[in-house]
Amino acid sequence: MNRIRGSSRPFVVIGDPIAHSMSPAMYNAAFATLGLDAVYVPIRTDESALPHVLRAFESVGIAGNVTIPHKVAVARLLIRVTSLAQDLQAVNTFWPEGGRLVGDNTDVRGLIDALEPLDADGPWLVGGTGGAARAVAAAARELGMPLLVRSRTRERAADFADWARELGADCRADDGSPIATAINATPLGLEQSDKPPFVDRDLDGCRAALDLVYAPGETAWIRQCKELGMRACDGRSMLVAQGAHAFQRFFPQVKPPIEVMTAAVNRELGRC
Repeated sequence: MNRIRGSSRPFVVIGDPIAHSMSPAMYNAAFATLGLDAVYVPIRTDESALPHVLRAFESVGIAGNVTIPHKVAVARLLIRVTSLAQDLQAVNTFWPEGGRLVGDNTDVRGLIDALEPLDADGPWLVGGTGGAARAVAAAARELGMPLLVRSRTRERAADFADWARELGADCRADDGSPIATAINATPLGLEQSDKPPFVDRDLDGCRAALDLVYAPGETAWIRQCKELGMRACDGRSMLVAQGAHAFQRFFPQVKPPIEVMTAAVNRELGRC
């Protein structure tokens, strides 16, 4: 990491929990490689503190990222957001501009980048209805993929499907139809004791899987998918992809060092 000085530009990632985040290792490696006078730190932020934290960041011009579970709440709290973030009502990246914080969503492009090497055909099945799942719906819309959604209750899945159709996606609540790609957009997998987001019978005929959670040695669910012969990867691929797009919001004239960012994430996960 570069030496931290009074001139160093601070960046943050906020969420709750936050200790698992690989973003600090990823961005600090990029800053050091490029010789940027900047530092990136995680800040655990609970729901009650979130509005105050964002106002403090705005007052001193701090940029950064948002992770579970605040992406939807941040979109509602910021005065300025991009059209995509407005459509999704979810923000994962923010930066100061003209005295205000601007919110954007780089998860969509990051998700599309992560899915490309998996040859992720449709229909897709997404587990979850939060901010990450909204990015999945937007990616499905852009790529023209039919989308099924599963949640803890049928009502939440139905409400999400209604919202996604308004967005322009071909989406409906999961009805057990065959799928080609499964995407976990829930926090399941952050803890070793977590149950898998989908059971084997959900994956009959499924050929690709993407877990938006990452873990040392990959998540248990992704290892299971690979044992079933599926093309699969965990969330580190999307982490780096969306991080590279966010980096260009922070430094518009600088090309992000994607190989360095990938190596930093893999190295840090190897230490966990």
